[in-house]
Amino acid sequence: MYKSLVRPILYSLPPEKAHYFTSGWLKRAHSLGMGSIIRSLFDFQNTKLETEAFGLKFPNPVGLAAGFDKDARWIDELASLGFGFVEIGTLTPKAQPGNEKPRLFRLLEDDALINRMGFNNGGVDEAVERIKRSHTKVPVGGNIGKNKVTPNEEAVSDYLYSFKALYDHVDYFAVNVSSPNTPGLRELQGKDELKKIFNSLFEHREKQTKKKSVLLKIAPDLNENQLSDIISLVKEISIDGLIATNTTLNRDGLRSENKNESGGLSGIPVRSRSTEVIRFIHQESGKSIPIIGVGGIHSSQDAQEKLDAGAKLVQLYTGFIYEGPGLVKKINRSLV
Repeated sequence: MYKSLVRPILYSLPPEKAHYFTSGWLKRAHSLGMGSIIRSLFDFQNTKLETEAFGLKFPNPVGLAAGFDKDARWIDELASLGFGFVEIGTLTPKAQPGNEKPRLFRLLEDDALINRMGFNNGGVDEAVERIKRSHTKVPVGGNIGKNKVTPNEEAVSDYLYSFKALYDHVDYFAVNVSSPNTPGLRELQGKDELKKIFNSLFEHREKQTKKKSVLLKIAPDLNENQLSDIISLVKEISIDGLIATNTTLNRDGLRSENKNESGGLSGIPVRSRSTEVIRFIHQESGKSIPIIGVGGIHSSQDAQEKLDAGAKLVQLYTGFIYEGPGLVKKINRSLV
């Protein structure tokens, strides 16, 4: 039904407009008291799906990746679609408009998206107020980045600001230094730069009564030497886990007319590379690093492959858009 009726209507709209249209409709449906109906259609519960990771209990291992709900506007509504956790953001200290439109492109022949959004968000403080009004029972992650105008030398202060603001309101954190759409951001994936960021966050965490896990989100474009450096850093300073992977700059094998648009590529074309990165980290670390697998999950088999490669949890984004909300239930059913 989604592919034959709903998707053609959404695809008649520009991608970003379609995103806000569907999210707005979902919120409206909840405001009209339809939340329980939506939950009955899409939420699949089974105790066999319960997963413990990062000091948290997840009702199922299928989450929503950051980027869909940047400003924490639809946490409860998205949780009703059966997700085991929802990651909001990427959030920055100050509001910023992101890059000029158009900045989101469908690659229909490739089952993919290219985005160059540029961390558009209303700022972390506004998001916190919305999170306070949320009633969801599933874990919520906070994905944090730096403002575009902040030089890399001062990036630590941006990450620390958002970390402090969100600390009492989310269940875990994801440090995003791997988006290709903020100039120079990926330069922060170096060992010394990451040490500064994480040590600053850990110093604040030590003063809190409850320890919350802090994960690092990495790019699929890192080579084996760079991945080995990441693994050694995770062990050295006790980073709690990795999210593998973000979007790619690689354009090999694409057929769609939008293939040359700048930005990060997600969807089926990144599927294999993402799984390779997960498997490499899992094996090279001696299976010691918890991983959230993301990238090109469009089917139950895709999710299973990432779990088999070593992921503890998985996240959807592009597959959720292409396959529809029923994908979450399909994956969870297949895992039982």
